[in-house]
Amino acid sequence: MGEIGPGLLILVGVGKDDRPEEAIWLAEKLAHLRIFEDDHGRMNRSVLDAGGEVLVVPEFTLYGDAGEGRRPSWDAAAPPEVARERVEALARAVEAHGVVVRRGAFQEHMEVELVNDGPVTILLDGR
Repeated sequence: MGEIGPGLLILVGVGKDDRPEEAIWLAEKLAHLRIFEDDHGRMNRSVLDAGGEVLVVPEFTLYGDAGEGRRPSWDAAAPPEVARERVEALARAVEAHGVVVRRGAFQEHMEVELVNDGPVTILLDGR
């Protein structure tokens, strides 16, 4: 399905309280976040600057709450019909910045393979 070279793997969880306009803020942040190395080895380039791509993968399990009991609860996750639209809105908003975006499959079993070339994993929350 979706495959990219160097760039960003974005695992997207949508909460039932998330607002549609958060996709705009997240897209701006993702397109311009300076986390790629420049010629001096400093994290000073964005995915746009680096000519990278983005793979957007829907991941409702990010909203799993395992604080109580032995089985996670996904009560805070948005219903599938809402989440699908919000994930697609995020992908389109990132594309609007000129970034090539590929998409993972929604509500399907996926095998995601990642080569993490560097020490950067960041949690972004639109709130």
